[in-house]
Amino acid sequence: MSLRDAIEQKLRASLAPSDLIVTDDSSQHAGHAEAGNGGHYSVVIAAERFRGQSLLERHRLVYEALAPLRQDIHALAIRALLPGDL
Repeated sequence: MSLRDAIEQKLRASLAPSDLIVTDDSSQHAGHAEAGNGGHYSVVIAAERFRGQSLLERHRLVYEALAPLRQDIHALAIRALLPGDL
């Protein structure tokens, strides 16, 4: 399983998103540490779980879901939205 797939699986299991897009952006970061190993990702996620949560709280939920993969992810860009906002 690729790291992109593992990220998607963890987010689906933890946050039950209505929409989820995980993109491997590593090729855009050639020359950076871990760039060749798939370390740069973007996540766009919409989940009912985010309702009533601040942006910081939403990001914390994403980071908590991905904690087991933390050592493999060099950089992570997050857009955490409510369902229908995507």
